[in-house]
Amino acid sequence: MNVINIFLTSELGETLDDFVHDDRRFTFDRLTSDGPKRLVEGPMWAFIDWVMDDLAGLEMCRRLRADPRTRDAHVTMVLEEADDEDRRRALRAGAHDYIVGPLDRTIVLDRVLALQSSQNERHATRLFEVGELSIDMAALQARWSGEPISLRPNEFRLLRFFAENPNRVLSRDDLINGLGKREPPIDERTVDVWVGRLRRAIKVAGGGNPLRTVRSMGYVFDLP
Repeated sequence: MNVINIFLTSELGETLDDFVHDDRRFTFDRLTSDGPKRLVEGPMWAFIDWVMDDLAGLEMCRRLRADPRTRDAHVTMVLEEADDEDRRRALRAGAHDYIVGPLDRTIVLDRVLALQSSQNERHATRLFEVGELSIDMAALQARWSGEPISLRPNEFRLLRFFAENPNRVLSRDDLINGLGKREPPIDERTVDVWVGRLRRAIKVAGGGNPLRTVRSMGYVFDLP
C-alpha cells in the first residue's frame, strides 16, 4: 500500500487518524521547526501556518525548500485571512499554493486528493546524496562511491534515516520512531541487529565504518 505523508505545523497533525483510499494510506503528523522527526517514505504534503509558535510560516517554508529531505514536498501556506500581499509572499517563499484556515481533516484530505498525481511524479525521480553516499528512492538502491550496497528493506530504511540525520547522536528509540516502527512494539536490541547488518553492508561496498556507537546513548552516522 502506497503511503502519502501529510504534515501540519499545527497541533491538528497529532490528532488525526490515518485515511485509506484506493490502495493509498494517508498518514498525519506534526511538523516542527526542525523538520520531520520520522522517515518520510512517499510523497510529502506540508500545511504551514502563517504564524507558528516559534517561527514565522514564511521562514518555515524556506527551511523546507533548503532541506534535502523536504525540498520536493508540496507546500500549502495556511493563511489567517485572504490577503493578496500575504498570498504573494507565500508563493515567493516557495509555497505551491495557499488556503485560508482554520483547517480540519476533510479540508486537508480534499486538497491533497485533488492535487496528488502531480506530486507523485515529482517524488518518483528523487535522488538523495550526501558525501560518498547516494540513495535512489525510485530504484530502492543505495551506493557508496558508485558501488552498490546490498541491503534488506529495514537496513535500507535505516540508512536513509541516518543519512538524513548525519553527525547527530540517535538513540535506539529515535531510530524506532524515525522508521515508524511503533506498532507492534520493537525491542530496542533489534536496532543493534539492524545496525550491525548495515555496518557490514557498507564495509563490503568500500565505505568503511561511518556508524559510530556512543556508549549508553546510541549511534552516529559520521560524515565529513
